[in-house]
Amino acid sequence: MKRREFITLIGGAAVWPLAAQAQQAERMRRLGVLMGWPESDYKAQSWVAALREELRKLGWTEGRNIEIDTRWAAADVEPMKRFAKELVSLQPDLMVTGSTPATAAMLQQTRITPIIFVLVADPVGSGFVVSYPRPGGNVTGFTSIEPTMTGKWLELLKEIAPRVARVVFLFNPQTATYAQGYLNPFKAAAASLGVEAIVAPIHDMPEVEFLISTSEPNSGLFVMPDIFTESHRAEIAALAARYRVLL
Repeated sequence: MKRREFITLIGGAAVWPLAAQAQQAERMRRLGVLMGWPESDYKAQSWVAALREELRKLGWTEGRNIEIDTRWAAADVEPMKRFAKELVSLQPDLMVTGSTPATAAMLQQTRITPIIFVLVADPVGSGFVVSYPRPGGNVTGFTSIEPTMTGKWLELLKEIAPRVARVVFLFNPQTATYAQGYLNPFKAAAASLGVEAIVAPIHDMPEVEFLISTSEPNSGLFVMPDIFTESHRAEIAALAARYRVLL
């Protein structure tokens, strides 16, 4: 997701519980932000910076009428759970969560505090919302992909590289818990295109390197977007280029 899109999505939406009370006597509000990425991730940092910038434009100034508490979980589920508990204990007026695991961790801690999620791949399948038009509960947000897109991406790959004979579906089951919902469209598209579909759950970068380095000729690689693959996107792309695997 580009920085401008992030501003448009979260900058405006994240303030709705706060803006509703803007006409009341001003008091300090608290916003909790739980990001699934490492703090060193420049792209994730730009998203949080965009959020702060848009809030400032809307009249929410840190230290004057809002405090923003941000936690970075570095693609590790256990710290996410700990940070979620810590943020809820600060009694925020609103929570913003980035990634599916971060949203799941936050919902384990509160069903009262309003939560807005971003970069969640399957909010309905993950059980965060009842439906897109009527999310229900204390959570709503934005999703940038949905399951049928995997088939479209495979069609596009086949158009670009007609000789591709097999495509590996790479995902981390710990951070891409929603991947199962994307597998059926992927397999259906592979069958219709005469491409062998290979499902490859991985847990760390050594497994990723072994998988890519042992790929057969005319292989493609489909990388399921999640906080693990996003955090290691440069390394995965470099490995694919080194071993001439289409990504």
